Amino acid sequence: MIVTPHAARRIRARKIALAWIEAAIASPDWTTPDPDPALTRSFKAIAAFGGRILPVAHRPENGDMLAFTAVFDRGAKRP
Repeated sequence: MIVTPHAARRIRARKIALAWIEAAIASPDWTTPDPDPALTRSFKAIAAFGGRILPVAHRPENGDMLAFTAVFDRGAKRP
């Protein structure tokens, strides 16, 4: 997994574990299209963070996965 520089700063500031982001991408609870049609949003409930939902916007990049954003969403609900 590759993380954009912007996302890396946000992830560090919010103390989001890279393993949580990887889990959201590898085995999401659900996915939705992102407003950017090149991206997918994967959602994962993170038990270690009180079950809060972590959405991650990502896309494939040269055989890897590029994560653009990851921030806990208090209002996320499964469709």
